[in-house]
Amino acid sequence: MTTVPFAPAVAAVRAPRLAVPAVTTGLALLLVAMACLSLSIGASGLLPWELFTRDLNPAERAILLDIRLPRLLLGMLVGAALAVSGALMQGLFRNPLADPGLVGVGAGAGLGAVIAIVLGGVMPAAIRAVTGMYMVSLFAFFGGWATTLILYRVASLRGHTSIATMLLAGIVLGALAGAATGILIYLADDNQLRDLTFWGLGSLAGANWVKFWAAAPVLIAGLAAAPFLARGLNAMALGEAVARHLGVPVEAVKRGAILAVAAMTGASVAVSGGIGFVGIVVPHILRLAIGPDHRALLPAAALFGATLLIGADTFSRVIVAPAELPIGIIMALIGAPVFLWILLARRATMEI
Repeated sequence: MTTVPFAPAVAAVRAPRLAVPAVTTGLALLLVAMACLSLSIGASGLLPWELFTRDLNPAERAILLDIRLPRLLLGMLVGAALAVSGALMQGLFRNPLADPGLVGVGAGAGLGAVIAIVLGGVMPAAIRAVTGMYMVSLFAFFGGWATTLILYRVASLRGHTSIATMLLAGIVLGALAGAATGILIYLADDNQLRDLTFWGLGSLAGANWVKFWAAAPVLIAGLAAAPFLARGLNAMALGEAVARHLGVPVEAVKRGAILAVAAMTGASVAVSGGIGFVGIVVPHILRLAIGPDHRALLPAAALFGATLLIGADTFSRVIVAPAELPIGIIMALIGAPVFLWILLARRATMEI
């Protein structure tokens, strides 16, 4: 078979050239500004540049370096990972409503966390000794991965992965995980129900360097792999048959996208709980600004997702200070109206 040059497929989805660098630069500057703001806000009143302008006592240094900084960096990685995961899923399914939760990965990760919270006390001592205080995070991560492996097995036949089968299987797996989660919630006591409630709403309050270094390799690997899928996703926007004719390894692109989304979603849910709307809203807004070309969309989504999440985290720390409002609530308050506005603005031209 003669391989058709890839350029036509890319040209069909190319974003305006002048808009891409301007928007990307603006997002990078906004991220830096939001990061400085996040480091500067807190009950102690410490400012980040005081590390260099005066001698801090051990308690002040610990506040900046061991509490605020790991929380900031983890929030940036989680926000970037959730936004890029949403962009990958929407490109893979060619559906603007696609989200990591659509294929049950988030539900599987949530089930793993619920198992750890409700049944952690009756698990073998060896498991409790190995996992320690990070049992919930580890179980959430492996729950997401287990869901992904089952999903991939169900959707694959003779080396071919069916997107339609994957979507339906994801809905089924999500429903099963939700049912199992409901049973465990019914069995939980009052203290466990409180933990389940706050974990499910999402928060970065428990961020520390151990959690950061546990999640960072997985999140960074997923973010680094995403740009290599951009050309394939661009071609698949024209249909899988056209993409194959253009010489794109469609099955490899599917596997890469699924694994990247599973890794990033599982790690994100493991360290921050359930945070919604980032993966849906961020790619939508960026497509309005820079178009659908994934070569520009994926890096921009990482920047915007990181900025949005640390902005929501900063807001959650000040709105009810000295307490904290869960980030999931903030993101729902931001994301739901924005998403509704996008739907109303584009309902005449958008096919879902």
